[in-house]
Amino acid sequence: MASADLTALQLTGIDAPPLLEVEPGRLLQPVVATAYQAMQQAAAADGIELRIASGWRDFSRQQAIVKAKLNGERTVYDAAQQPVALAGLSPAAQIEAIMLYSALPGASRHHWGTDLDVWDLAAVPADYVLQLTPAEYAAGGPFASLSDWLSRYAGQFGFFRPYRTFRGGVAAEPWHLSYRPLASTYLQQLSLPMLQAAILQSELPAREAICALLPELFQRYICNIDGEEDV
Repeated sequence: MASADLTALQLTGIDAPPLLEVEPGRLLQPVVATAYQAMQQAAAADGIELRIASGWRDFSRQQAIVKAKLNGERTVYDAAQQPVALAGLSPAAQIEAIMLYSALPGASRHHWGTDLDVWDLAAVPADYVLQLTPAEYAAGGPFASLSDWLSRYAGQFGFFRPYRTFRGGVAAEPWHLSYRPLASTYLQQLSLPMLQAAILQSELPAREAICALLPELFQRYICNIDGEEDV
């Protein structure tokens, strides 16, 4: 499938790509929305009510998340879901702790309108508070059946899971789907200088120090994803 290139500002979330509201407050590129809705219908036939927890996210939103974590206003968790005390860590270790679950602004795949976090409305009570933790999608968790279904069928609709397993960068995120026909192109288009420019114009504390770490972070947390053949 041919795909239109995004501008540097769109790739880094500063500007929005063309978007369509798929669910209230949940935006995706139109071609991704069409693929998602087809997958949603197929899942419904198997008793799964697929819903989007997060779709397109702009630079400002991603910046607010990371800034709050750096400032101690939002808890940072390790892979065992235990709180991390950032104050006792070096700047590099602080950034790495945050990037386990939260991308730097400008570096999130959610900026492209191709990526979404999903859950199953039918699997939980109406008052359920969604956590988006690996345990929810593992055996015995409420979304285990959804995870199994995605492993079998998501690829038929063009989606794969870039964080299916932990590869030394981003933690495993079984809820995160990416639309391969577009996202693969955008990952190739996103460059280190492009990301450095976005970080330097941000409101992040220690942004110059972050930029100094970007060459290694770029490879470890952005380019280091599961193979596209793995949903």
